[in-house]
Amino acid sequence: MDMLDSNDSLVVLANTLDWSKYENEFKALYSKNGRPAKPIRLMVGLLLLKQLENLSDENVVLQWKRNPYFQYFCGYSDFQTGLPCHSTDLVYFRNRIGKKGFEYIFKTSIILPQEKQTVFSKV
Repeated sequence: MDMLDSNDSLVVLANTLDWSKYENEFKALYSKNGRPAKPIRLMVGLLLLKQLENLSDENVVLQWKRNPYFQYFCGYSDFQTGLPCHSTDLVYFRNRIGKKGFEYIFKTSIILPQEKQTVFSKV
């Protein structure tokens, strides 16, 4: 993803957010049993993109496949040609984190240093 515009609002936002907050908040909700879960950054990133771009679950997953900026935002450094997950995985993730987790994602994503908050108005 070396060819991305480093001034693009999604690149700036991806580099501004403290993704480890989400990892730390949600890792306790994951089990080592069963099918491996999708990465937390991917799922949180998809929920943020869905909200920022006003997309459905189905469309955010499809747009992620087509858009290298979406992929970078979700933590991928190489372009992926497949879907990141099935759209129903977003439903399962929202159920897993609950209302409190969903609110945590959006509360912490908008609490940025004052000079960087303009990123949201550009997305």
